[in-house]
Amino acid sequence: MIGLGRNLLENRTGQVMSKKRSIFEDVGSDVKPEVAMPKTGVIDAAPKGARGGIRIWLVIIFALVVLMVLVGGMTRLTDSGLSITEWKPVTGAIPPLNDADWAREFAKYQTSPEFQIQNSAMTVAEFKSIYWWEWGHRQLGRFVGVVWAVGFLFFWLTKRIPTGWTPRLVGLGVLGGLQGAIGWWMVSSGLTGRMVDVASYRLATHLGLAFIILGLTAWYIFLMSRTEADFMAARRGREGKLFSMSTGLMHLVFLQILLGALVAGIDAGRGYTDWPLMGGQVIPDGMFDYVPWWSNFFENPALVQFIHRMTGYLVLAFAIVVWRRSRSSGNRKTKAAFNMMAVMVLAQVVLGITTVMLAAQIHVALTHQAGAILLWVMIVRARFLAGYPVAQSVRGKVT
Repeated sequence: MIGLGRNLLENRTGQVMSKKRSIFEDVGSDVKPEVAMPKTGVIDAAPKGARGGIRIWLVIIFALVVLMVLVGGMTRLTDSGLSITEWKPVTGAIPPLNDADWAREFAKYQTSPEFQIQNSAMTVAEFKSIYWWEWGHRQLGRFVGVVWAVGFLFFWLTKRIPTGWTPRLVGLGVLGGLQGAIGWWMVSSGLTGRMVDVASYRLATHLGLAFIILGLTAWYIFLMSRTEADFMAARRGREGKLFSMSTGLMHLVFLQILLGALVAGIDAGRGYTDWPLMGGQVIPDGMFDYVPWWSNFFENPALVQFIHRMTGYLVLAFAIVVWRRSRSSGNRKTKAAFNMMAVMVLAQVVLGITTVMLAAQIHVALTHQAGAILLWVMIVRARFLAGYPVAQSVRGKVT
């Protein structure tokens, strides 16, 4: 009995000591391993390389759309836009291949008001030069559509599109298709007999949608460059006031781009070549001479260029206000983005003045349009960094 009691006491003591030891043990066979919590969001759980691959694809689309805008600008500056009088999305990809084909295309162009009123002395050889610009512009648009379709189908069929991104990528394709339809809507306005050029407001619509596509594509590229975990941290550092002000600046610059298209559509940039005055006056004569009165805002060179100039001054003033606000940002990368934007605004103003004083010479006008693209992207980037600042250390070093 004494031995049995002693054994029981030893067993209980051992159990107690065993339980006490387990409190201080780091690893034990009876301890369940902790379940690792995911460090990234659902969007980062996509197949490896999805974000990087889609980002490269979007960069290619962005570059092609930039080229498309510049070729479109050259098409307008060389008065080539009405050289192709039909819209054939598929068969139109094949250019004239022999003299008979060129004769048929030239005959179609000869029925247009532009030829009959402005270019009646044009030869087939001269026609070819403007035809190739318009054909190249349309062909580039087809190529952009193919790049989008091939890329989207690949990422979709291989299930590499991150969660929530399919509608965004489809939306880009829809906007691209709509852009093609608006392009023909624009061209057709110059073939009706009412005018010898395309309607300026349709040109503005066409260019405006191109900049919307550029802005969305750039925004998606910026989103794809960061992980969901980064965004969760970045949202906490959002600079709401600066983001709101840069949004306002973005809208104002977009308006100025549309006004620039109106200027280009009626060649208003070649009517008044002095600065800061217009025709030697602060407010030029004849700004409301057209009937009906509202047509002056689209067709009167004096009023259209005056509004474009005044809006340019407003853009400069507001950009300075936004830039001064950005100086209070504690994020070095955000501050640098707004510095670059401010410099580009000044450069674009100088380019605009130079374009006017040189009567919109082709190379200067095209540089001005390229500057508008660069400024647009810089504003979108600065706005993005205001909304999603890059993490940095306490000392201000970007991590």
